[in-house]
Amino acid sequence: MPLEFLRRRGGGSPAARGQVASPEALAPPPVPEEAVAQDHQLRLNFGAKTSVGVRLKGGQQLLGALPHMLDDLAITDIELVPPRETTLTIASPSIIRTQEAGEWLRAHGEASPITRHALFVLESLDAIDPAYDTFAVAMLDGEVDTSGYPEYASIVGGVAAHWDESTGDLIVRGVVGWGGRGARGDTDRNATRLLGRILGGILESGNSLGLAHNERPMTGGAGVACPHCGFPLASERAVYCPKCGMKMHG
Repeated sequence: MPLEFLRRRGGGSPAARGQVASPEALAPPPVPEEAVAQDHQLRLNFGAKTSVGVRLKGGQQLLGALPHMLDDLAITDIELVPPRETTLTIASPSIIRTQEAGEWLRAHGEASPITRHALFVLESLDAIDPAYDTFAVAMLDGEVDTSGYPEYASIVGGVAAHWDESTGDLIVRGVVGWGGRGARGDTDRNATRLLGRILGGILESGNSLGLAHNERPMTGGAGVACPHCGFPLASERAVYCPKCGMKMHG
């Protein structure tokens, strides 16, 4: 006897019968009161410290002695970076300013990753002026990543020197810097300690005449240029060029 009476009447739900409800029958999703957004942030922390200048008496040979002031502090090779050429005056470590960034890479593209990192940090913070500063630089504390660049908590720096415009003495300062994607609480303290050791090494170099409290040169103000290297000076009263150290006149 056929069991027709056990079959369900009506064929069940539309999905069971192979039918799909039309889109018009579905309720539209509610409109959110605020836009659903994903936050993207990048926080870079850079820091630098510079010491008071020390006046050194001597000639051009003192520039070659700058790296030796870091012999007991540097944990990597020491690189001596001379002042930039006057043709690269617009150079700047800013990637969004393409012309300035291109000139900056022309000036420092051949330097080591540690030196480029140090110049980027210190120049961005105006701790050094590559227009006239001769800079002996190395890594002083920390580690490098797999590409050879200092980690964010690593401390780089050394000694920066320029020529006094009035006396022709060499003014040498200690400079340290650090930073990147992060911050560590003891970095500032370690940087202060290292800066003190750099300053002590400068004072004990054997050529120190004492501290020099004069400000760094202000350049490019009067349209007067050094006849030896073409560096623009701020005043006609300048006797020595702060970049090459040559006497201007007399």
